[in-house]
Amino acid sequence: MRFAFLSSTPLSPTEGSGTFVALAGLVRGLGRLGHDVGVRPLRLRTRFHTLDRWLYNAAVALAPPAADVVVGVDLDGFLWARRARRPPFVVALKGVVADELRNERGWVRALLSVQARWEGANCRRADRVVVPSRYSAGVAAEAYAIRPEKIAVVPEPIDLAEWRRRFAQARRGGVTRPTVLSVARMYPRKRLPDLLQAAAILRERIPRVQVRIVGEGPESARLRDLHARLSLGDAVIFLGEISRDALAVEYTGAHCFCLPSVQEGFGLALAEAMAAGLPVVACRAGAVPEVVADRRTGLLVNPRSPEELAMALETLLANEGLRKDLGEEGRRRVEAFDLDRVAARFVGELPR
Repeated sequence: MRFAFLSSTPLSPTEGSGTFVALAGLVRGLGRLGHDVGVRPLRLRTRFHTLDRWLYNAAVALAPPAADVVVGVDLDGFLWARRARRPPFVVALKGVVADELRNERGWVRALLSVQARWEGANCRRADRVVVPSRYSAGVAAEAYAIRPEKIAVVPEPIDLAEWRRRFAQARRGGVTRPTVLSVARMYPRKRLPDLLQAAAILRERIPRVQVRIVGEGPESARLRDLHARLSLGDAVIFLGEISRDALAVEYTGAHCFCLPSVQEGFGLALAEAMAAGLPVVACRAGAVPEVVADRRTGLLVNPRSPEELAMALETLLANEGLRKDLGEEGRRRVEAFDLDRVAARFVGELPR
């Protein structure tokens, strides 16, 4: 079967974040099942991401993709999908823009509102809408007025073989400090200020603790300013954007993982942490409870509560046996998200 994927998200893990990682994984999984898969990338770039996305979709409408099945990632394909005669069209929502914009402000929120309208039109014109979680299914159905029977839930894929290879090759000097890792694009919905405030509390209880944060984004300057105001010093380290190999080193060198996000359509970083055998501290929000099983693969706390984050992290850092038990169960749980399984589920949900 020939698949054509449409994506105006930059095709790199630094710019494309989890959307690119999930898309790349699904493409590899479909290829391993014997399908012919192509991705039509974003080529024309301006300084304005919303304009880039509209121009991309206008170009797709003028030069339609040739395939047995066309897959539009998020809002992509919304102009082309108006055609009366076309191949089966599937929208793969990696995140629901109408949900994500609730945590944004000002012009960012206004521009995302425009993108949400495009994404809603894309979903209504599609033959099938694939979402990564039950949470996303409910949000998309309500926000975009999609019939529930048109929606299919297929989790995001993680390339376990590739990560295990990276973990096996990872080398980091002896870790002598209690270490918490966080990996996130610095958006408001990730609530990284809560993690910094939790670190300030935790430092009073475990003086040598260190929180290591991978990622950059719009909230970077605010976070660094908060870091200075809290006088966190090397209790919190900002690592910025790093390679996948360097990220594997961070995963294998940490004692636990923390992501205090209040909105996740899935949370690939959570799955990656579990693949590394790390117990997770996260919030009961979005799709997180569908990925992280509370008290089985991690500890879930109430959103926007630095004190609860600190308590959960302290519990894990002080209990090696608990960390081991939760980490081993996490490794087992992510088997369900491996590339081949997810790709097969995706094909099984295609419109007939």
